[in-house]
Amino acid sequence: MVKSAEFVKSSPDYRQSPKADRAEFAFIGRSNVGKSSLINALVNKKDLAKTSSQPGKTQLINHFLVNGNWYLVDLPGYGYARVSRTSRYAWGKMIKNYMLQRENLMNVYVLIDSRLEPQKIDIEFMNFLGENSVPFSIVFTKIDKQTPNKTNSNVATYKKELLKYWEELPEIILTSSEKRLGLDVLMNSIKGIIPYYQAQE
Repeated sequence: MVKSAEFVKSSPDYRQSPKADRAEFAFIGRSNVGKSSLINALVNKKDLAKTSSQPGKTQLINHFLVNGNWYLVDLPGYGYARVSRTSRYAWGKMIKNYMLQRENLMNVYVLIDSRLEPQKIDIEFMNFLGENSVPFSIVFTKIDKQTPNKTNSNVATYKKELLKYWEELPEIILTSSEKRLGLDVLMNSIKGIIPYYQAQE
């Protein structure tokens, strides 16, 4: 249960992030995947992460402190937001450095729009995480926007595509921000990892 969630800091570089003294969980996905809505639904706070009809709103590494115990990190979306090539390159470098250097990052939740066929950019990003031993889970969003059969079919297609590169698939979670589906599973995933960080301290 989330008792408190507060914005801490926005940083243009991982080295300017808050002190790495708590377990940290990052959320990332293609632009317009519903990331901000999912974060707000997860912590039960409407305006914690800024939502916008214009993709690419998140441009910095945003830290939120949850229950005074762990950090939720909202990262810029990758993909085709209407920003300059220079900005996209800078974001990519910022995200890559954060993923590879942030010592207290416990897991990355990669958000995928459940309505879409497998996208090359998503597969490439997940392969990048795998090649660099960055732990991650796949979170399918917007499952309320189609029938369960269609969701299951799309997820199966995704699994088939991923198995071309992976021997074993990461954790997969199905969610809907609007209908609050799968949020308990997502929160339990986070809560299940926190003790591993505390044991390392």
